[in-house]
Amino acid sequence: MKTYKIIGLMSGTSLDGLDLAYCHFWQKDTIWHFEIKDSKSISYVPEMQDKLRDAIHLSAEGLLQLHNMYGTWLGEKALDFINDNNLEVDYIASHGHTTHHRPELGFTYQIGSGQHLANSSCHKVICDFRTNDVALGGQGAPLVPIGDKLLFGTYDFCLNLGGISNISFEVKDKRIAYDIGLANMILNYITHKIKLPYDQGGSLAKNGSLNTSMLKKLNDLKYYLLPHPKSIGYEWFLEEVVPIVEETEDSIENLLHTSIHHICDKIAQQIKLNSNGTKQSLLITGGGALNTFLIDTLKEKLGSQIEVIVPNKKLIEFKEALVFAFMGVLRSEQHINILKSVTGAKRDSSSGVIYLPN
Repeated sequence: MKTYKIIGLMSGTSLDGLDLAYCHFWQKDTIWHFEIKDSKSISYVPEMQDKLRDAIHLSAEGLLQLHNMYGTWLGEKALDFINDNNLEVDYIASHGHTTHHRPELGFTYQIGSGQHLANSSCHKVICDFRTNDVALGGQGAPLVPIGDKLLFGTYDFCLNLGGISNISFEVKDKRIAYDIGLANMILNYITHKIKLPYDQGGSLAKNGSLNTSMLKKLNDLKYYLLPHPKSIGYEWFLEEVVPIVEETEDSIENLLHTSIHHICDKIAQQIKLNSNGTKQSLLITGGGALNTFLIDTLKEKLGSQIEVIVPNKKLIEFKEALVFAFMGVLRSEQHINILKSVTGAKRDSSSGVIYLPN
């Protein structure tokens, strides 16, 4: 029974930082098993955070420079992680950081050059998981559902609350998944106005009141009417959401309170639409799972038919890094790691580009 020893790297749209997860995977009787053996989060310094946030505005030359620099930085951090913990590693699987996501125009872009990463880490790297799916006519997102299906299939729904909220579930033996809408992206945007990286536990939001005008504008965003497969990126947030926040004159507490009600309204709506009326389970991971006020609000809107499961903190924080490590395993074995039922591509695929260190 072979054990794969992989480091998964993840940087999400919430711009919290880099997650590194050292994972073991093995297959027994066709069932995949995993263990997160070690993990680390590296917060972005303000300069790096600004570079990643503003990358959407860079020239082609500037973007390529950042792509290479960030790849080298990822490799250095991965090598430090390996050396500090004396890890035995087969390879590194990296999501990179999404700077552009416009599948309707035929492209998506994750910076973090695989060759620079491989060279600076001195390890084999698998990365660029999204491009091939977009080339096949898919959204290139969300990708975590292959992990939901093969590693977390005992839950009826898997919800990730990162910068964006996305969900996956089975319908007639097919995995369906899509970006529901907003999550930490809007909350962190609001807290940055008072120089806070995030609202810990939702304490500020809990003390706020509902702004019904803002709530209606958010709930009426056209994206929510689109059928799946569908996904959103930072461009959509800048164009559609930021103007609503900026034109709303209210306290930070009220802006956060209203945003959480919007987030939970849309999540609850989608779960209720796809539930079968019996008692079902919902696994919640991602940074938003640590927002107590958000989770309490969601439980209230879902009602007693949906059992909300918030796992241990390690899985909450590192599930996405875990799944990208797993996607690397599937790619290395040439097994399917992206599902057309999720992304809308022409076919399932085994995606990811392999780089060897020089």
